[in-house]
Amino acid sequence: MLRAIRIEPSGHWPRDQAQDSVTLDHDARYRRRARLATDRGVAFLLDLPHAMAMGEGDGLALEDGSWIAVRAKAEPLIEVTGPAALLCRIAWHIGNRHVPAAIEPQRILIRDDHVLADMLRLQGASLRRVCEPFAPERGAYESHDHHVHHHDH
Repeated sequence: MLRAIRIEPSGHWPRDQAQDSVTLDHDARYRRRARLATDRGVAFLLDLPHAMAMGEGDGLALEDGSWIAVRAKAEPLIEVTGPAALLCRIAWHIGNRHVPAAIEPQRILIRDDHVLADMLRLQGASLRRVCEPFAPERGAYESHDHHVHHHDH
């Protein structure tokens, strides 16, 4: 079985050399070791030294020198919009609940959750269900090279 042994960020690997792609939802894009299948159905083993987050356009280096492109799968989300001051307050409430969120200038995206949706409506936010790739903010302790540094406290 093919083994993916390294992740390279988008723009830092030879994209034109990708043999195939793998389309994964947000949860499946954070792994250390997993049996996966490419979009063409070829099985491979993701075998990294530590858990890493994969983003849209990243490349998986296979041990044979070939590459697989990472694609972010569309998933059900809630688009939260409103005036800037409201979005700032909403972002605080979402963060206070440790809910993953993609924070953009004009909107916040969260996973579709009816309890959270009700709370956000009560705060005055406008909500719309969408289906698109989810790329929430990474944690404060996550470095730019996609892996997480765990600290003992």
